[in-house]
Amino acid sequence: MSTFSSVACSNALQNGFFQSLRTIPITPLQMKRRKRTLTVSSISTHYRNEVKKSMEKLVPIVSSRRVLNVSILMALLWNSFSSFAMAMGEMLELERYTDSAEGFTLLRPSSWIKVDKAGATALFQDANKGSNNVGVVVIPVKITTLSQFGTPQFVADKLILAEKRKESTKETEVVAVSERTGEGGLQVYEFEYKVDSTRGGLKRILSAAFVASGKLYLLNIAHSDGLESPIDPDRRNTLEQILHSFDIAPST
Repeated sequence: MSTFSSVACSNALQNGFFQSLRTIPITPLQMKRRKRTLTVSSISTHYRNEVKKSMEKLVPIVSSRRVLNVSILMALLWNSFSSFAMAMGEMLELERYTDSAEGFTLLRPSSWIKVDKAGATALFQDANKGSNNVGVVVIPVKITTLSQFGTPQFVADKLILAEKRKESTKETEVVAVSERTGEGGLQVYEFEYKVDSTRGGLKRILSAAFVASGKLYLLNIAHSDGLESPIDPDRRNTLEQILHSFDIAPST
């Protein structure tokens, strides 16, 4: 057989084989398998489409939750900041107050309200808490200097005794006693003590006194200083500035 004849025979066999494949009938079992394959494929495609749709719906929800979570976080941070600010206390601005008629001067919180009260020559109160106040009392005396009345410790003991005699006082304690020189060599006593009372709870009292021109000048600074809301360092520093500023008014 020639080479050409061999190739032709081979081609005929191949053609006959493929033709026979195209004419082979498909059995019912094979049809079931095709349907099963088609069904599984369709279900898989349908499932993927549904998952995709669910994910698309979930994206804005997740985004909304993120926005909500950020909003909640910001609110918590602001509340924390507000609480911290309140704990630190309002920053007090001071201004000079001079009573030319009575002859004394001091720094006072500019935001505190000046009120009238029997027995007080001048009284300034915290608008948010009236028990926080700065008061001055001026009374005539026969002595010319505080040393004629007694030492700083002696005067402090008298102040504490006066506090203990009040029915509202539960406990009192001296914290510090000192002396400084004021305008023109004026002798000034300063005191710090704590008072726990049924009226306003625990308070920090800063006081100063001097005698001039036959008058006793007494400054009293009261501020709440409880365990739950202790006085902060900045506020204490401001109150000490007021204490040290109390002096006789300069002559004009």
